[in-house]
Amino acid sequence: MLRHLIERLLRALWFGKSLGARVAGLLLAPLGALLEPITVRRRRQIESLPRPQPPVIIVGNLVVGGSGKTPLALALARALSERGLRIGLLCGGYRALRTDARLVPPDADAREHGDEACLLAAASTCPVAAGRDRGQALSCLTQRHPELDAVIADDGLQHLRLPRSIEIAVFDRRGAGNGRLMPAGPLREPLRHASRMDAVALNETAHSPTPTPRQFHFQVRPLRFVALDGHQEPLEAEAFAAQVCKGMAPERILAMAGMGEPERFFDTLRALGIHGATLALADHADIDAALLSSIKSELILMTAKDAVKCRTFADRRCWALEVTAHPDPGMIDWLLEALRGQPTA
Repeated sequence: MLRHLIERLLRALWFGKSLGARVAGLLLAPLGALLEPITVRRRRQIESLPRPQPPVIIVGNLVVGGSGKTPLALALARALSERGLRIGLLCGGYRALRTDARLVPPDADAREHGDEACLLAAASTCPVAAGRDRGQALSCLTQRHPELDAVIADDGLQHLRLPRSIEIAVFDRRGAGNGRLMPAGPLREPLRHASRMDAVALNETAHSPTPTPRQFHFQVRPLRFVALDGHQEPLEAEAFAAQVCKGMAPERILAMAGMGEPERFFDTLRALGIHGATLALADHADIDAALLSSIKSELILMTAKDAVKCRTFADRRCWALEVTAHPDPGMIDWLLEALRGQPTA
């Protein structure tokens, strides 16, 4: 609860337009200035890392919080696999009980491995590795799967021990907020570093908050709703809205989301014509049986990332919305060309 409250306050400060948010940002700006030389030094260290083999593509953020990078990483893995490349996936396993480098099976426990790691493993046919030390996780993945042609890392842009070949920075409709470094703003490193990325990926109608050499857009679209207890076959998103939710009073439906920007999930449901109460949780929040039992709504809708945390105890009220990202075709063409230009061992 406290973490969620702090996150809400920070989002209001970082992305708000009010006079109070602007004043608070100015007051905290000196703290952000203290971080800048550290991030600049870290960026130099990262750029001095040796090029990995196989090539590593990082899909990450300069901005704190979710921006659609996980759906994009999955979409890129799928597109490259369809073109004959053998792809592995990598993540940090944030808030997982395990911190060691390990492979993540498709039926992995989210508390043990982390929600994003479990989502990647369940939503793809690619081998997935996770670990707090992403460099060790990469070694684990490539040692167990030496046949891989490339590895896609979900986040890790600022990770000092993760060598990389291609960096893609993702922005969503929030842009860079007030443009300040943490804690005065949402930036993990100065915005000018975006110009040093190989590409910028813009979610939906997002605009790049700074000039960058190469930009691509992608769209995240609702795909289908899945009953977590398996009592019913998955339904396409539009069919679910028409068949299950149509005519239901809003107070009978609860949408919950533990992500960097919960409103994006709620907006997706509204666009489908699904209206109900909303419950915004902290990013990567724990979900347990007690929480679900406390909810009196007849229908509980959640993100796929939240669903992996409660699939063993969810009841028939619980449905997860699976989404899929659609990158510009030019992004895939560029990525293939960039991978061909990578040095080989």
